[in-house]
Amino acid sequence: MSNLAAHLTDSYSVFKMRFLNEVSSWTLFSKTVFGEQSFPTHLEDIGKKIVEKCNGLPLSIAVVGGLMAKSEVTLEYWEHIEENLSSIVNAENDDYCLRILKLSYNHLPAYLKPCFLYFGVFEEDRVTDGSIIIRLWVSEGFLKSIDNKSLTTVAEQYLKELVDRNLILVHQSGILGHVKSYKIHDLLRDLSVKEAEKQRFFYVLRDQIPKGLISQQRIVIHGSTSKEKIKDALEYMPHARSYLVFGDPIVGQFPNSRFMRISHMCGWLSEEEHSQLNVFELMNSRYHRFAINKKFEIPSSVNLLWDLDTLIISGVKELIAPTEIWKMYKLRHLEFEFSRLHLPDPPSADDDIIMMENLEVLKGVTNLNVSEDIVKRIPNIKELDMMLIDRVNYLSCLECLSKLESLALWVYSTDIGKYVLQINFPASLKKLILLLPSDSEWEDILQKIGSLPVLEMLVLSGGRFRTRGWETIEDQFQSLRSLTLSDCGNLENWTMEDSSHFPLLIDLCLSGLYELKEIPSEIGEIPTLRSIQLYFCNESVVLSAKQIVDEQEDLHGNQLHLFVQCERYSCGET
Repeated sequence: MSNLAAHLTDSYSVFKMRFLNEVSSWTLFSKTVFGEQSFPTHLEDIGKKIVEKCNGLPLSIAVVGGLMAKSEVTLEYWEHIEENLSSIVNAENDDYCLRILKLSYNHLPAYLKPCFLYFGVFEEDRVTDGSIIIRLWVSEGFLKSIDNKSLTTVAEQYLKELVDRNLILVHQSGILGHVKSYKIHDLLRDLSVKEAEKQRFFYVLRDQIPKGLISQQRIVIHGSTSKEKIKDALEYMPHARSYLVFGDPIVGQFPNSRFMRISHMCGWLSEEEHSQLNVFELMNSRYHRFAINKKFEIPSSVNLLWDLDTLIISGVKELIAPTEIWKMYKLRHLEFEFSRLHLPDPPSADDDIIMMENLEVLKGVTNLNVSEDIVKRIPNIKELDMMLIDRVNYLSCLECLSKLESLALWVYSTDIGKYVLQINFPASLKKLILLLPSDSEWEDILQKIGSLPVLEMLVLSGGRFRTRGWETIEDQFQSLRSLTLSDCGNLENWTMEDSSHFPLLIDLCLSGLYELKEIPSEIGEIPTLRSIQLYFCNESVVLSAKQIVDEQEDLHGNQLHLFVQCERYSCGET
């Protein structure tokens, strides 16, 4: 267990973990099962027997404790667990810890078992983005809607349950409290891989191609696998349904399997591999992710992929989509990373308008015309990321996207900037990113933004302040928790009457504000504030931030974190 801390995020302190003594073992177990609540007296004796059988191994205690925390709090059930542990202790000691961990897996609810096993597809020590896990789970069909919750919400609930059971680790959390990424301890990953291959849940391609590969349905290929080995193995995968390729090298060919539903490929396709790309010929497709670095045209037959719910294409210099893409009513996630797609107008409206009711994420599009017709087709969109470059008002009905929670607009034309300044935003927005041309004036839109009732994260980049000052208004930004101002030209003075203007602010980030004189001292009076980040701001801004930090430390102890990056004077953290 000595390398447990070393496998955590770099922000944690790394220390050598020794076996725990009796007292420390009992303390860890008690807090894992009951938190700060007192340990029930009638369970203490059986609880101590359970802890004793963990032999001071912290990971075993934590995982068994996580099991007990989610189980029946009855003497009969605890005795049942203790009996299972007794059989493990009396067995061979070579894989003692693994056997204890497997006990926790055996007692997982049926709906969590495939979700836990799936963590074994990722390479050892890999940090895994939570959104990737969720999208794959959804496409694999592991999730069922609960109480009309979205599948994304259900997946987040399942991840939390696995964390609560100490089966996976939170690697990084966002400033707003949401989890960005996860890790799994090596021993638990070993367990998931062994159990998965035992159950034929997935198979990791290794040096030798086994005879049993021909019947495997989920094939996992890691970056250390040679291209030759992959090519040799392709003909032995006629029943493959999921093809998960991580790292380089990448092969654009796919198993010759009419059952293929999921292809997840990290890395870049070569020109030869690009020409062999056949994902749009796989009629059972649910999920495809790939990256190419040249012009790519999505075939008009894409709408024949009736079950496709996720399509992610990265790095394309020019991406062309057919009008038929509007007929894909099962799509949930359509994303173009590091590339931009101009979506054609949908087919002319008729009596049978195809509703893309499942579409929640649309990222990387250019000049999407958010008209009345478009709003009708994507009524449940939650996340929209788009670039505006033509001199046309594409945002006339943006306010009608009543489910929209996250909006990013990248505006590169002055003529479009004036339209953006006139739009009304949906009241449902929680996250807003705006990049405006340098001559667009923030005063024309900030009052609208400040009035958004549930807005938690705001990023303003570019633009200018006509008055060279920003005076925040009372009763605005009442839900805002993260504020970023970047390269907002000629902002000199920022004033606010009191801390009630940003009552919930946690994180403040200022970047490239070369003319700003200081941060309002009232910012330091916000009780929730935890972080100030400064990038390339002038020295007087840095000094005002340090004064705020010093005052917070005098009043409340060192609760406020300050990070400074600059060019002309010493920088660092406090």
